[in-house]
Amino acid sequence: MKRKKLRHSEYYDMQNCFDNLYVQSVDGQNFYDLMKLINSNKNIRLAYRNIKRNTGSKTAGTNKLTIDDVKHLSVEKVIEHVQRMFQSYTPECVRRVFIPKTNGKVRPLGIPTIWDRIIQQCILQVLEPICEAKFHKHSYGFRPNRSTHHAKARFESLINMVGLYHCIDVDIKGFFDNVNHSKLLKQIWSMGIKDKSLLSIISKLLKAEIEGEGLPTKGTPQGGILSPLLSNIVLNELDWWVSNQWETFKSNHEYKHNGSKVKALKNSNLKECYIVRYADDFKVLCRTRSQAIKMNFAIKDFLKTRLHLETSDEKSMVINLKKNSSEFLGFSFRAIRKGKTRFGFVAQSNMTKKAKSNALIKIKDSIKAIQKKPCAETVWHYNTVVMGIQNYYATATNISNNLGELSSHLNKTLYNRLKNIRTEAKFDDMTGTLQRRYKGYSPQFFKIQNMVFVPIYAQRHKTNLCFSQDVCNYTTEGRAKIHNNLKVINKSVLSYIMKNFIPNRTIEYNDNRISKFIAQYGKCAVTGAELGKSDWHCHHKNPHHISKDDRYSNLIVLHETVHLLIHLKDIDKIKSLLGVLKLNNKQKEKVNELRKLCKNFTI
Repeated sequence: MKRKKLRHSEYYDMQNCFDNLYVQSVDGQNFYDLMKLINSNKNIRLAYRNIKRNTGSKTAGTNKLTIDDVKHLSVEKVIEHVQRMFQSYTPECVRRVFIPKTNGKVRPLGIPTIWDRIIQQCILQVLEPICEAKFHKHSYGFRPNRSTHHAKARFESLINMVGLYHCIDVDIKGFFDNVNHSKLLKQIWSMGIKDKSLLSIISKLLKAEIEGEGLPTKGTPQGGILSPLLSNIVLNELDWWVSNQWETFKSNHEYKHNGSKVKALKNSNLKECYIVRYADDFKVLCRTRSQAIKMNFAIKDFLKTRLHLETSDEKSMVINLKKNSSEFLGFSFRAIRKGKTRFGFVAQSNMTKKAKSNALIKIKDSIKAIQKKPCAETVWHYNTVVMGIQNYYATATNISNNLGELSSHLNKTLYNRLKNIRTEAKFDDMTGTLQRRYKGYSPQFFKIQNMVFVPIYAQRHKTNLCFSQDVCNYTTEGRAKIHNNLKVINKSVLSYIMKNFIPNRTIEYNDNRISKFIAQYGKCAVTGAELGKSDWHCHHKNPHHISKDDRYSNLIVLHETVHLLIHLKDIDKIKSLLGVLKLNNKQKEKVNELRKLCKNFTI
């Protein structure tokens, strides 16, 4: 999805604009007139494009509207409505939803209305490149191209390569519910975002009324599109404060290389420490226990006095990884003695007890669903749950043992609940994809309606690599590492299509029309001829006047002459066009398939 969003910026000719914002932010420039860009036609259309496939866009807010109520509107109406909202913005009431947690508690989510989500997406698209230039390189949560596995890899590298075994665990009490609004707005200002009208809108978003609870005085609503970015802005100050104690310490003396600087720092009274953060979950690793204890008190004090955030004394502690384990992102880490390594110890990881318990509950629930409705669909759902767990925890050192324990617990459940409805299967009964995945394993296979159950224990350890800091959405070199630009598409044609949308047609149609043109590499689906600015048409396979279907799957891009041929009923005119087009048999078949859908006779 993140890679698709990167392509979307190119569709709507916004990539150069975002690149410029990133460069200006790197240079330390201030931004005073961002609303003009946020409010632009292209940015609004891009915002619609980016959120229309999100599951959240299909969740209704307090006004009961979803993305389905927006996609039927014309491009002009959507742009006009959003721009009018920005002129005197007042967010609508946020819907409160409580999501149950595995420990019996609930997590409160705030669901904004669909129009407020579009507003937030417009703001996010412009703020993200500015903030990305300022964020610390070892912050991994809610950021483009980064994942929990990158954070885990960095944590392990500090143990394996740097030899740090004293870990500071700090737990922030209800982080998202306790963010200080005035402090956050000052932090946004200090990042160079000094557009007062934008800051006013962000302030209103933070203070949006919550259904049944009233106006909040602190916190960012979990569920809002802008909230993850705002949470990173809050804790970015912590990242740099810890980093500047050692990793990015600015010395008045110029050193020839980093090695000599580190050697000099080790002879000072500075505390050797490194931070790894994923959202509000972070670890700080230190060289000695005394340094870790001092840093633990300093971090708690910094969070309280500078960021106005409380920490949990019971959950905050200093751990010697050689003796005890520390939990991070669903993994449990320890440093164990290992052969002739540089420091003698390496990181060993397992699934945490909580992770195993959650996995057990998820798989059991999917087994119960199969028992209630034994069919290929419920078995496939079971397989996706198992494979999801395998994919996430594959980077744990002892994943085979961890999943082996799970498998032995669940074998009884599988047998007792499904013994009368499942039949024995062979490895060859699996799909080709699953055969490639589970090659080399030989458990007892079972199936229901030819859908084979995947083995729970069958997952080998995968080594996760550290994040490459060269990867970036806002530099040409950084993007080249993520995806290839739209080189095969004529950019001037694409820009023309984007600007010259079909008026009085839905925003969904105009957006999917661009996607289909790109998917066909700017060529006619029947003849394969390259299309120019004005010689192509977007055809509805099932006629629009009957189906009203503007979905991507119902569209096809054709040369205008081919399009005319599909709709023509006059035999003489059809013969004339066939003489011009000179279609081969395969091309005629394609034309006839499209003519049949239009209820026309075959030619």
